[in-house]
Amino acid sequence: MFKPALFAVTAALLAAPAVAKAPAATAKLTAPVKLAAADSNALAAAVANSRRNEDRARDVWRKPAETLAFFGVAPDMKVGEYAPGGGWYSRLLGLYLGPKGKLVGLYVDPTSGAYPAERQAGIRAGAAKYPTDVAGWSGLPAERFTAMTLEAIPDSEKGTFDRIIVARAMHNLFRTNTADREIKALRSLLKDGGMLGIEQHRAKASASYAYSDGAKGYLREADVIKFMEVNGFDHVGSSDANANPKDSADHPQGVWELPPSLGTKREELKAVGESDRMTLLFRKRP
Repeated sequence: MFKPALFAVTAALLAAPAVAKAPAATAKLTAPVKLAAADSNALAAAVANSRRNEDRARDVWRKPAETLAFFGVAPDMKVGEYAPGGGWYSRLLGLYLGPKGKLVGLYVDPTSGAYPAERQAGIRAGAAKYPTDVAGWSGLPAERFTAMTLEAIPDSEKGTFDRIIVARAMHNLFRTNTADREIKALRSLLKDGGMLGIEQHRAKASASYAYSDGAKGYLREADVIKFMEVNGFDHVGSSDANANPKDSADHPQGVWELPPSLGTKREELKAVGESDRMTLLFRKRP
């Protein structure tokens, strides 16, 4: 597994004393931007759409309605989905944003130095077919969706996004030494006052640096908040929508021992469910 050293600023933040307490804001909070009734209805309809029948089993762990409501994602917004993966969020966002809003797949910068040539080609290919993929999942025209890699952001796109969603991806940025450049690129896309929502596997506040540097999939919540603040964001709220107190967050091979991966085939972990996750919202600082 590729695990280069982290950027100096990232290492400095993550090297904070392991006994650091979790932020006081981890209790349930009301969404900083309350959705209008019509928007809440549209979100509920997208979550319940029959096109999501195969995805719905994971809603109990991923809480999409609660998460998107907390992030204040309205159906007429321009929203970036960072590092689209298997399509679970893309399918929902396409249904929710496709009719009135704009969904943009935001793919990592393939030239960052973290990826070999074959992987770079795969990233570009993923971005190229993202609109067609989401169109097929949502039943809406491909013209409703776009995508780009972050290697060369057009000036016309900068400052035009209402929201950006980074779901279970921050650990990859830390362990590939790309966190600083990627978050700065995402910040450039947001409008003044635009917001970025993070859902991320959460390490215990007392976790060691060796366990919470991203290689195991887990990060400490306090470290993520510090990192985002250093990179031009204000932390405006936290939610426990995706919390799972059954997750001990100390698995020797990391988060991939839990469902859905069950990498070590430990049967007792099936009852734990998916990982304990922080859900954080940040506003772009002027």
